[in-house]
Amino acid sequence: MTALPRSKILERILAMIVGAVFIYAGFLKARDPVHFASDISNYQMVPWSVGVRFAFYLPWLELVCGFALVLHRFFSGALAITIALLLAFLGATAWARIHGIDVSCGCFGSAGTNLTLAWHLAILAGLLLASIYLWCTRERVRFA
Repeated sequence: MTALPRSKILERILAMIVGAVFIYAGFLKARDPVHFASDISNYQMVPWSVGVRFAFYLPWLELVCGFALVLHRFFSGALAITIALLLAFLGATAWARIHGIDVSCGCFGSAGTNLTLAWHLAILAGLLLASIYLWCTRERVRFA
């Protein structure tokens, strides 16, 4: 059995961490989509009807992407969606902050209500940096 190089071990660990965070966050939000819809509504970016649709769709997307990252299946696609979601979450947080809206992040359902803005941004930034690193180091499929 051949040992994996350290860079590959780091990549697998990062993918498992990012995936686990998305699984955890998706699970918490999927358990209580109405609360998540309320969190989305607090951002005052989309109408309630759109927020409710997001609240029922996004947790499952996070779960699928999280499991894909952990299991290393459909990795590039899951990673691209994960990066897009993280950018959207960071953008929504910045938009709310610029407009003076004090929101609970909603990232971890009701478990994240005690997170300060600084912790919220640090977690999102860390996940985004790890995801970008994974994107830059992923194995690319070459077609002949």
